[in-house]
Amino acid sequence: MPSDPLILAFDTSAAHCAAALLRGDSILVSRTESMSRGQAERLMPLLQEVLAEAGCTWRDLTAIGVGIGPGNFTGIRISVSAARGLALGLGIPAVGVSGFDALAATGDGLPAIRAPREQVYVVLPGQDPALMAQEQAESLGPLILNDDADAQVRAIARLAAQNWQSVTTAPAPLYVRPADAAPSKDTPPVLLDG
Repeated sequence: MPSDPLILAFDTSAAHCAAALLRGDSILVSRTESMSRGQAERLMPLLQEVLAEAGCTWRDLTAIGVGIGPGNFTGIRISVSAARGLALGLGIPAVGVSGFDALAATGDGLPAIRAPREQVYVVLPGQDPALMAQEQAESLGPLILNDDADAQVRAIARLAAQNWQSVTTAPAPLYVRPADAAPSKDTPPVLLDG
């Protein structure tokens, strides 16, 4: 078995399903598919295809890298739960990588993750992540937008490769705000003491 770690990274935090396989400094395979729905059904087959294309198996993996958001609420849950399950089943670490860190690794500027209604998520120095109008964010300087899913998943793989040996906790979603789900209009069920 090669001494370089083999990292499988993936991300479904936006309207895509993306995966990359990294060994050492080299991306062996990367794939992205644009999709607004269906990531839950597509993710595992896509990961299997990436491994097969590289001639690798699940047991060859050293670690998992996963995009933890911010972004699409359901998409983040899909990736993070898959990463945690794979890590547990394979007995390897899973490394959560924020979209901000992945974008920062791809270029110079302020990492900005697209959100609904012409807004973006940003992190200003010394502050928590925030949601703001894209126009307002652009006034702060050049933005690195999450428009290139392939570059982003490749960065997730590289950052996971740098950090897999120091991981002590399972990846967790990075939510900047609550989900856009409307509260249920159904009457809650009556609970009976028995």
